[in-house]
Amino acid sequence: MQSNLIVLDSAKPVTHKKIIEAELHSFGIRINQEPPKVKFVKKENGGIGYQEIVTQTKGMSADAARLVCKEYKISCAEIILREDITVDQFIDVIEANRAYVPVLYVFNKIDALTIEELDILDQMPNYVPISSQHKWNLEELMEEIWNRCHMLRIYTKPKGQIPDYDEPVILHSATNPTVEQFCNRLHRSIMAEFSHAFVWGRSAKHQPQRCGKDHVLMDEDIVQICKKV
Repeated sequence: MQSNLIVLDSAKPVTHKKIIEAELHSFGIRINQEPPKVKFVKKENGGIGYQEIVTQTKGMSADAARLVCKEYKISCAEIILREDITVDQFIDVIEANRAYVPVLYVFNKIDALTIEELDILDQMPNYVPISSQHKWNLEELMEEIWNRCHMLRIYTKPKGQIPDYDEPVILHSATNPTVEQFCNRLHRSIMAEFSHAFVWGRSAKHQPQRCGKDHVLMDEDIVQICKKV
């Protein structure tokens, strides 16, 4: 999953963040939220079926669900709530046109803030402070973006040479990438001659570890491919 950046001026009121969030919310964009765990299926008959898997404490009830459905001219539906949600979240489910967007707030110009003001900002989730002018904290920003993209850097190591740290092979961690996927990313013909691989790094039980094609790699592993003799 990719993360979007919203860059804000640290020297200006934090209320600007609230204004941006309110604007995006009015357009159906839900920042740093997951879709509600609600099953909602329209039916031809049978009335409104309502079931709570989780106790509702934020305003949802059978009556509230039926009232909302009436507003949308829905007379028959199956509703199962698998988490505690608000009525607004239930409306989002019925509308079925909301965008759930991960966002990282980047507060620039932190060189204009006091330590006390920075401490206040540090209580905020999903945020990284930087100073583009002085190039402060840019490494942390890059690392945070990298982590949110769920990507892995895998380095190649030709036999008898040092690893190539300049051009890593990029794989997505969500797929639990294997040595075979790594080889295919390099070239589709490699697996036809593949014998085994030596792997250094966090995924290896010892350094190096002799591995087959199904070995799952981790970020910043080093891989040396050995062909059949």
